Amino acid sequence: MAIIRDGMPPFDLFRPTSVGDALALAGRLGADAWILAGGFDSLERFKDRIKRPKAVIDLGAIDELRGVRREGSDLVIGAMTTLTEVSRHPDIRERFGLLSEAAAAVASPQIRNQGTLGGNIAQDTRCWYYRSGWTCYRAGGGTCFAGESPQGQNREHAIFGAEGCVAVNPSDTAPALVALEARLLIKNPKGGREIAAEDFFVGPDQDITRLNILAPGEMLTAIRLPATWSGATFYFEKVSDRPVWDFPLVNIAAAMRLTGDRIDQSHLVLGAVAARPWRLLEVEAAVAGRDRNDVAEAASRLAPKGAVVLPQNGYKAVLAANLIKRALLGNRDA
Repeated sequence: MAIIRDGMPPFDLFRPTSVGDALALAGRLGADAWILAGGFDSLERFKDRIKRPKAVIDLGAIDELRGVRREGSDLVIGAMTTLTEVSRHPDIRERFGLLSEAAAAVASPQIRNQGTLGGNIAQDTRCWYYRSGWTCYRAGGGTCFAGESPQGQNREHAIFGAEGCVAVNPSDTAPALVALEARLLIKNPKGGREIAAEDFFVGPDQDITRLNILAPGEMLTAIRLPATWSGATFYFEKVSDRPVWDFPLVNIAAAMRLTGDRIDQSHLVLGAVAARPWRLLEVEAAVAGRDRNDVAEAASRLAPKGAVVLPQNGYKAVLAANLIKRALLGNRDA
């Protein structure tokens, strides 16, 4: 049975003022440490005893992890930059409006003022069985209560890429970053690496216990937006039960290069339908070189291809079809 205790176990708290100090702490403390960004996702898990770190490394005092800067033609966003700043920053709004819209769609103004871009990318799934302490696959157990139990509640769960676990990635900004070909900068006590946003997220076929590749002691320090998609035609839409505060039922991030109405190139990415942002590669190939007005209907029929729906989430396949059509036409009323 799930047991919710709503009280945090004790832990040692560290507040380093530099990335170097944070990494040194992470290296010394190893798997006993938890790296904290804005805190909304982490503190909830501490209270419910899902995570029981012996030490917490709070990144809130590290100024170098905040802000937006230019590096040549790229924009680099510190991982601790708040979602409010990401949504309002003039360079992001002008060149990468897709990310600005996605950040503005997260939760509520109060949460966006404290929540960070890095935290929104790296947050864990919201599956209530997992979050409530049930011994599911993701928690190291032997079943998926949402997908395998006849009584499972699975309205918000995956329709793509589910192998065992049917939990979904709840991020609004993650699909936008995949569509923009963002690069994520990750550091650890031994050095660092830069990877494509698309490679940051993992599905249950790779690791059923987590949603991203961050290992203990590693930090996401910055997000790089290359000029590749600067100024393209963008579309973002989020469908949720409530217009504020809520996580997405399905969202879509689309980036298109157009000549008139001809789609020269596109990235079409769905969120909240799989454990990772779900890029519709077959749809992208089908619409390439075509007039978007002519191909939108056929693309909408192709979008749900491969979906495996559960008793309560078949509506997600319908939403995926409709959102693709609206994204290609740039029309929320389509």
